[in-house]
Amino acid sequence: MEKGELLGFSSLFIGIVLLIFTFFSAYAFLREELSLVGSSDLIRTFGETLAPLMKAAIHAIYLGIMVWIGSIITLRAIQIITGLSKEGGRKRKEEGKEEAKAEQKA
Repeated sequence: MEKGELLGFSSLFIGIVLLIFTFFSAYAFLREELSLVGSSDLIRTFGETLAPLMKAAIHAIYLGIMVWIGSIITLRAIQIITGLSKEGGRKRKEEGKEEAKAEQKA
């Protein structure tokens, strides 16, 4: 296995692992119980519910960024792997043409 192929497959593995971890993290986040706060004082209710809402928003942003990074890593790995296979195909075609020319001259 060439160095480029190893880099491509290891990047693909890292991207997929990151995506799987993100999905499990999101599942765990969704399994948490939601606590609704009720009070007769409207200002106090907003104050007590703002912290869980901010936590949820930060968690959603974190998950979004992790999915974005994981998908970019996976995309680049696939581009590396397919680029190497195309490059290998071109080399084989060039070698085949050179062999054909050598046979014609002989």
